[in-house]
Amino acid sequence: MDSLTRRDFLKVSGATLAASSLAVLGFTPQAALAEVRQFKLARATETRNTCPYCSVACGLLMYSYGDRAKNARSSIFHIEGDPDHPVNRGTLCPKGAALLDFVHSDSRLRYPEYRAPKSKEWQRISWDEALDKVARLMKQDRDAHFVAKTPEGLTVNRWTSTGMLAASASSNETAYLTHKVMRSLGLVGFDNQARV
Repeated sequence: MDSLTRRDFLKVSGATLAASSLAVLGFTPQAALAEVRQFKLARATETRNTCPYCSVACGLLMYSYGDRAKNARSSIFHIEGDPDHPVNRGTLCPKGAALLDFVHSDSRLRYPEYRAPKSKEWQRISWDEALDKVARLMKQDRDAHFVAKTPEGLTVNRWTSTGMLAASASSNETAYLTHKVMRSLGLVGFDNQARV
């Protein structure tokens, strides 16, 4: 009998280990080859979106089940980078790749809440109430602190008591319009999350 070389021993051991591992996992080539796999995104609705985390504004493809019927609630089950997006071209950072956990988090805020002054409790309010409250408070503050002219008579039209931090995950067009609207109110303190 020929002596078994070290190389032959490693080949036999590796093949035996691989075959036994596949057998333990229940892999049978006949069943695997006979099965026609269903593509998991075949029945899904694809929605394009932008990652909410940083100023890069990567493009996302979100997949959900649901037929978009009026009373049907769709559920997102897969999120990936958009390969057609010019910013990220399909890639995502670890935070963007973990967006599915963010979407399905139990602690995610899903509606506006308000805490009255000196209160310890938050109360749920509607979106209309929240937007009306923000608009009313902005109007009150602007009326109280708007400076039309300096003491020397120079027209400045500025509002210095309020500032705005804009979202960085918006498109250039949205950022431009946001900037124009805020500047038209006289707002001086204006910045973007992309610089933070």
